[in-house]
Parts: sequence; structure tokens; C-alpha cells
Amino acid sequence: MQIESQFLERPEGRVHYLEAGAGQQAAVVLLHGSSFTAETWREIGTIQRLARAAFHVLALDLPGNGQSPDAPIAEKTWLAEVLDQLAVPRRAAIVSPSLSGKVSLPLLANSSERLAAFVAVAPVDIPIWLDRLSDCRVPLLALWGSEDDLVPPQYADALIERLARAKKVVLAGAGHAPYMDDGEAFHDALLNFLQATFWRETSG
Repeated sequence: MQIESQFLERPEGRVHYLEAGAGQQAAVVLLHGSSFTAETWREIGTIQRLARAAFHVLALDLPGNGQSPDAPIAEKTWLAEVLDQLAVPRRAAIVSPSLSGKVSLPLLANSSERLAAFVAVAPVDIPIWLDRLSDCRVPLLALWGSEDDLVPPQYADALIERLARAKKVVLAGAGHAPYMDDGEAFHDALLNFLQATFWRETSG
């Protein structure tokens, strides 16, 4: 499995990312939480599993994390600008754990037309953006650990109640980073959701 380490030059500083399956059309963008980096997704096999399932995978290091130097960014527009610069297809899926909610939820609220799917893995800032999501039609998977005490599962319920095309999967015994606590169940839920969502996109 070839996973390439690359850099994107941005006005505020370069952004490091890992890429695999570049020939595929269905793109999945992996973000990360404050204790992790793009490399985490390689270490636990997420990049490899998605690429083997015929997805184009990009795992970003957020500014100040991994190999991306610290830089001031406009959180409400940064992710959209990065995706445009990377020429990510207009209908991509975002996987957003924890800290990355600061840049992903603004995209979901303000530019939902460019998303094929959104996987919320206990992202921060849900209360800030919840009222902006009432008309959002993006398929969303709320993928939580039952023992998350930082962003409790009640926030998954709030997303489910607000979005018309949302579903919830709670991994028993897992904490705030369920992909670390129960990687097999996490990957199964993630792949099942993405494959079903993109199949509906292409067939309908």
C-alpha cells in the first residue's frame, strides 16, 4: 500500500498531508484530534482500509500538529480553501474527530453542498453550530464512544435530532477517541457508512 507524504503551500504556512488511492474519485478526508496527527490514521490502518475499499484518502495535519507548522488560520474558511487547493472532488466525505470540529463544522454548516458525507467523531463546537444545521441534507454518521466524558454522547443525539439524514453508532466501552479503543468496530462502522453513502450517490 503506497501512502505518500506531501505538503500543500498555503499563504499562512504549509500543510502536511498523507495521501493514498489517488486514482479514485470518491474522496475521504481524515482530520484529527488534539492528541493525534495524520500519522495516527496510518498507524491504526484507517488509510489502508479506506484505500483498499477504493477511496481516495487524504489525511491532513492541522496547523500546529504533526508536520504542519503552527499558523493563524480563519477556522470558518480554512478547510474549504484547503480542499479547493487540493482539487478534492466537490462531493467529498469528511471524518472529523474532536479538535477538528473547529474547522469541519463551519464547512458542514456553510458549504454543505460540497460534501457527500460527514462522520462526526465527537467533534468540538457542536453547540456553536447546531442551529445552523437544521436545513443540512448531508448524510451524517455520529460515531461516538459510550464513555466519552469530553464530548458526551448526548451531543450525538443533538446532531441526530437536527439533521434529517443522520444516524448514530455508539461503541460500548470506548472513550473520546473510539478509533483507538476499538479500532475494528470503528472501521467497520466507518466503512459501512461510507460505502452505503457513496453507492447511493453514484446510483441515484
